Amino acid sequence: MAQEPEIEKLEIADELIAGNIDILNNWVGRLTCLMLVPVIFAMIYEVVARKMFIAPTDWAYDTSRMFSGAMFMMGAGYALMRGVHIRADFLFRNWSPRTQALVDGALYLLFYFPAMLFFFWVSTEYTIKAWVTWERSMDTALMAPLAPARTAMPVGALLLLLQGVAEFLRAYH
Repeated sequence: MAQEPEIEKLEIADELIAGNIDILNNWVGRLTCLMLVPVIFAMIYEVVARKMFIAPTDWAYDTSRMFSGAMFMMGAGYALMRGVHIRADFLFRNWSPRTQALVDGALYLLFYFPAMLFFFWVSTEYTIKAWVTWERSMDTALMAPLAPARTAMPVGALLLLLQGVAEFLRAYH
């Protein structure tokens, strides 16, 4: 993430777009944190059930795996907004703010947007197939439906794409 923009130098339309995307991803990130509660419950219950009743559950693994995957996808836009994605900071931090913004903008246009658009397109098709065929997990005894968890993929990709627009607008200004 480039240096914080000076508000008075930004065009009002760009700042409104970036600010609204930030607000959206901030709320999604906060709500996504609540998905950790069922994961914690499932893991604690699984450990207690294994130790006390010597009976593992059929549902704890699927619950923790699907909620964790959904948390990862839904929190990606929030992570980009907060600047915690991986970057070669040992090089980046020594550059001037203008060079940082130029490199950020170029990389967003050349790599980020094409990759995110492709991922959104592929994950949407993948999710639609899971909903239409009501695909089930075949690697566990529960055979849980995959469609709800797979829905997080295109939604997370869209939020990440939107946050990329906000970051690109900041780099541009």
